[in-house]
Amino acid sequence: MPKLPDLTGVATPCIVVDEGILEESLTLLRQVADRAGCKILLAQKAFSMFAVYPLIARYLDGTTASGLYEARLGYEHFGKETHVFSPAYTDAAFDEILAVADHLVFNSFGQWQHFRARALAAGKVCGLRVNPEKPTQAHSLYDPCVPGSRLGEIQSEFRPDLLEGLSGLHLHCLCEQDADALAEILPVFEDRFGRYLDKMSWVNFGGGHHITRPGYNIERLVGLLIDFKARHPQLGIYLEPGEAIALNAGYLVAQVVDIVHNTLPIAILDTSATCHMPDVLEMPYRPNVITSGQPGEKAWTCRLGGPTCLAGDVIGDYSFDRPLEPGDRLIFCDMAIYTMVKSNTFNGMKLPDILLWHKDGTLQLMRAFGYEDFKNRLS
Repeated sequence: MPKLPDLTGVATPCIVVDEGILEESLTLLRQVADRAGCKILLAQKAFSMFAVYPLIARYLDGTTASGLYEARLGYEHFGKETHVFSPAYTDAAFDEILAVADHLVFNSFGQWQHFRARALAAGKVCGLRVNPEKPTQAHSLYDPCVPGSRLGEIQSEFRPDLLEGLSGLHLHCLCEQDADALAEILPVFEDRFGRYLDKMSWVNFGGGHHITRPGYNIERLVGLLIDFKARHPQLGIYLEPGEAIALNAGYLVAQVVDIVHNTLPIAILDTSATCHMPDVLEMPYRPNVITSGQPGEKAWTCRLGGPTCLAGDVIGDYSFDRPLEPGDRLIFCDMAIYTMVKSNTFNGMKLPDILLWHKDGTLQLMRAFGYEDFKNRLS
């Protein structure tokens, strides 16, 4: 069990980010980048806690964004390179994106044709997303290479006549995967798009590389990138992991509000799966809770559920050494990524406060949320 600070006095629900674990992950990523001769970007879609951007910027090479607001956040608080990819840029936002982005990646030749003149006139580095059509995941929701995907140009639709002005290709194929999946993708990518690489100066292998997960095959990743670079020495290489930046660096602290019974005990918490940890329902997955076990493993088994009206607002079934009681606190693990960025106020739920646990042991409240944050999203 991790040695945590004293959390008895903090308001719940709240997210606590561990600065020490975050820096350990960043150190490892910097080592990978140096060994492989690549650049690593922070994918803000997974982790956008800009209070720690100055720390992250000491180790990584820039940020990548999915649209205007993330691009602005990276530009204003991170610095270095600002990359943007969107499945479809709009005319209304494009000029603002040009003001903050260095690299623009287009999803289609149609978008490239529409915005090419403006992007090149602004001196931007431009690339195109391609789709090698090589699924590697069990869940199609997270696999951009499945048939019918809207993400990236496929080989049969590729337009070599429109490559002028493009300097790189981008492919994002992975989700929480090891280097073995990249090893499957690379030969397919080179077979289908390799003939165009001599016209390029960079390639971006996207995110989904779970580099900081225990057991990840770092040696294989480094070897794959070095070998690729040997085949294409003119290409710079980018990786843009999201989860790997802050994997296991955050906790969500919740409190038991009530215990009800229906077939089994059900603990209703002040935190919600649908509002505060929506990936529990979307992935789906069962987050670890400190001091808990699998159902039946410990003396008392219960279901953990949220306070919203959604019948399926259920986190999962857990067991504990003793029955839970109102007022007990539970700590959910690995809650820095895809929590803050996806939290919502359905049912008027309070957003989790955000705290930073510094390496010196101090706990700092970075942001507290209240009624006005709910109200100001509406009219």
